Amino acid sequence: MLDDKKLKEIETRAKQYLQDNTIVKTKQIGYVDFFLENAKNAIDSAELLLKASTDKDFQEKIEQTVNGLLWVINASYYSMFYTARALLEKNGYRLNADLSIHMLTFDALVYFFYLTKKLEKQFVEEFAQAEEEAAELLGQEKAKQVVQDYAYEKGKRSEFTYEMGAVVLESKAKTSLERAKKFNEELGKLIQK
Repeated sequence: MLDDKKLKEIETRAKQYLQDNTIVKTKQIGYVDFFLENAKNAIDSAELLLKASTDKDFQEKIEQTVNGLLWVINASYYSMFYTARALLEKNGYRLNADLSIHMLTFDALVYFFYLTKKLEKQFVEEFAQAEEEAAELLGQEKAKQVVQDYAYEKGKRSEFTYEMGAVVLESKAKTSLERAKKFNEELGKLIQK
């Protein structure tokens, strides 16, 4: 997923972001708690949605059938996104963007933490995968933001959204939630330093 060509493209973009003040290095550390709280709320929401979507006893208790597996994936990704933003803020990197904040966050995470060997490739790739899945399944962003071209992602989103069985979707939701928990835990260690 993150081959040398892709890493070079990210490095080039990140340097340009620093040059044009899209990313600003500052001594002021702000918004860390805000982003961490959003990350916690997102992961808590994902866990609750997973339980509400898969636990029949819970559904009987609330007297409602819930089908929130797509939103488990979305909330899991957002918990990772907010944790990445917290890490960047904690290290004095302020992102100034009206558009493509998700791509900017990913590029900054790779440039400042992966390329500097502060973060393992696995966690950066899991963040990229989560971002892709959230975009594919919910159609909230153009899928080309990370790796694949739009047509490929549109096909996958359609497959996930319309053709995938409930068991496979539940498996994807559980994977997304577990991936987000591991990612947040790893980045949390860096934030605490």
